[in-house]
Amino acid sequence: MGFLKIYSEKNVASTIKKRAGETKFGEKVAFVEKLEDLKNHPAKYVLLGIPEDIGVRANFGNPGTSKAWNAALGSLLNIQHNHLTDAENVILLGEIDCDTQMKQAESISKEENHYAEELGELVTQIDHKVAEVVKAIVAAGKFPIIIGGGHNNSFGNLKGTSEGLEKALNCINFDAHTDFRTLEHRHSGNGFSYAFEDGFLEKYFIFGLHRNYTSEAVFNSMDKNSHRVNFNLFEDISVKHKLTFSEGLKDAKNFCCNENFGIELDMDAIEFMGSSAITPSGFTLTEARQFVSYFSKIENAKYLHICEGSPSAGIFSDQVGKAIAYLVSDTLAK
Repeated sequence: MGFLKIYSEKNVASTIKKRAGETKFGEKVAFVEKLEDLKNHPAKYVLLGIPEDIGVRANFGNPGTSKAWNAALGSLLNIQHNHLTDAENVILLGEIDCDTQMKQAESISKEENHYAEELGELVTQIDHKVAEVVKAIVAAGKFPIIIGGGHNNSFGNLKGTSEGLEKALNCINFDAHTDFRTLEHRHSGNGFSYAFEDGFLEKYFIFGLHRNYTSEAVFNSMDKNSHRVNFNLFEDISVKHKLTFSEGLKDAKNFCCNENFGIELDMDAIEFMGSSAITPSGFTLTEARQFVSYFSKIENAKYLHICEGSPSAGIFSDQVGKAIAYLVSDTLAK
């Protein structure tokens, strides 16, 4: 399949920093030669990267999310292999081939009248690649852990998982924003609304939504679809203390988790995290870890997507890869 760069041990050998007396996570992960090999492999989890930031740029955001995948690998492959990190249960598949679209995006001038729309066309091309690869992973009975890119890739994740399961699924999104905006050109702010419109997303819950960055039009849209779209506010959890973090988790679980669901985590929601839209007020990384650990252990969970991380942004930019590694290991932990 030309949509995917499949990794072998040679691709990551130089990334792993071996040390006498220790075994690193990257020394124990598995590889496959082709997608068809997934079905007969005993490992449950499949790591997949999306090195792009076109969807963010198409939403007039800051580039940099294309670098999160390599940053995450640099940290994740060098954590310790032990009986708690479960590396043998992981297949390092590779990355979506975004090279052509990234090069084309660089050639589009911001001065062009249809700059955003042209980028949106490239996002649509990446949507197709992501959906096809995720579909193959899910159809093989595996749990994809998808890292990198903008939140535009939620659409490909939901479409691919839905088609792999042959039915629509629910989704819980840890995010300051809904990404449920109007159906204009494709970008990082409308992945969920497109998946909803196209029948891949059945019920949608936004965990920790920020009131300051949600338009009245989006609130009205959610209200019209309240039987299928729900949320809790960050301010109600962390500022006003109307509900505890644990109660917020239970609200989302009750709304979405009785059926198949995906887990989306936008690093923009983590306070001062290097991301495409850094926030000075948000959840802590530890709370993000609690979120991932809580939902990934529920039987109906079908994938995890960690997105919008930007290693070149923010005062803690060198910690983005390490943060993602923690989130991945929390998913794997028994």
